[in-house]
Amino acid sequence: MAIRKKKTIPFNFSDKHRAYIYACQFNTYNILEGAVRSGKTIDNVYAFAHELKTTPDKIHLATGSTMANAKLNIGDANGFGLEYIFRGQCRWSKYKDNDCLRIKGPSTGFREKIVIFAGGKSSDSYKKIRGNSYGMWIATEINLHHDNTIKEAFNRQLAARRRKIFWDLNPEHPKAPIYEDYIDKYAEKAAAGILLGGYNYQHFNIFENPNISKQRLAEIVSQYDPGSIWYIRDIDGKRTIAEGLIYTRIATSIAAGDNVFFMSVEEAVKANKRGEFMEINVGVDFGGNGSGHAFVASAPTTGYGNLVALSSEWHDADGTDPEDLSRMFVDFVKKIINTYGYVTHVYCDSAEQVLMRGLRSALVRNGMGNIKVQNAIKDRITDRIFTLTALAAMGRFYYTEDCKSLQEAMSMAVWNPKSMELERLDDGTSDIDTLDAFEYSYERDWRKFIKKKN
Repeated sequence: MAIRKKKTIPFNFSDKHRAYIYACQFNTYNILEGAVRSGKTIDNVYAFAHELKTTPDKIHLATGSTMANAKLNIGDANGFGLEYIFRGQCRWSKYKDNDCLRIKGPSTGFREKIVIFAGGKSSDSYKKIRGNSYGMWIATEINLHHDNTIKEAFNRQLAARRRKIFWDLNPEHPKAPIYEDYIDKYAEKAAAGILLGGYNYQHFNIFENPNISKQRLAEIVSQYDPGSIWYIRDIDGKRTIAEGLIYTRIATSIAAGDNVFFMSVEEAVKANKRGEFMEINVGVDFGGNGSGHAFVASAPTTGYGNLVALSSEWHDADGTDPEDLSRMFVDFVKKIINTYGYVTHVYCDSAEQVLMRGLRSALVRNGMGNIKVQNAIKDRITDRIFTLTALAAMGRFYYTEDCKSLQEAMSMAVWNPKSMELERLDDGTSDIDTLDAFEYSYERDWRKFIKKKN
């Protein structure tokens, strides 16, 4: 039977989108991340369809959080999906009890290609894709796939003659497993030149989709507060946490990069020379059982007007001994003294008296025995938190560029959703060590900071 001429699909790609699609030909790992409605899925569907025409492999995989999601976003895609690209050359069918799209026609050289559709969000979803060897794998919302599904899909591609993956996702929690276990690891290996097959990654914001009219774009954007975390995530397409944030104002500023709370080290040094810092205190939190050693230096300004975080460091506690800890601590204190001239007090987690004595001895050995090492008060965590959120709300908190670990810790801190009380979540997904160390450095004066407000 003659194949009817296909209806033209109105694809419209910007230069940035076209560059990504073109690069898909030469790379195994093709990953798109970014804002909602930024055109990510359509790019991957188009590139996947192009490869289907010539791939020597017969069976391929298309997944979403659910099978319905996969069929809707990859098969249909509002008229831009596989069943439209191969109109007149494909039909929905079954393959070994799985829903699939069978494609055979001029586009594939009359060789049958089978695309199996499956869901991936459940822990047992992987069972549906077992038993087949797949050539290529396209996944939409890969961050919503269970890790069992991801691992099984990779295993099923081991025999592929042209192995390729096409993933898309909206921004996630910066420490989400999909980043730490896959995407960021691939990026690091690609940068080091050790990822075989090639890595093609692109990020899009909503403004980079040429198919959204200016009127419609204005309507979408108008639903968001331009300064909110939701805008940063859904419109700009940046990785951030949107639910349960503790330091919302600070985290939003850091994600936006607007420098509202930023004070350069150079400015801090000048402020110190003008006598604006009353003292410089260092907070220390000791690591263990998967946590880390954290050091944070901060300074209250005259009359407890402002709080300035000067420097922060986090060191993995695994594999370190007390001597390593003492050396890292002394190096940190020396850095503060070399930059600002002095350290007034050191406040440590009082639960580790042996380690505290080690820090005192290390300071004496290095000619800094005049610096007092004392127990942190370890006041109520909520009082420490509300002090910082209040200072931020009043524009009385600053951090320098030497506070990378503290910036990340403040950006990631969330309330425990399972607790009826206000309780900071401490499950390893955020850096509580640095937050504790920072709070130890200013908690003795929290009432003075709050009193200044009145």
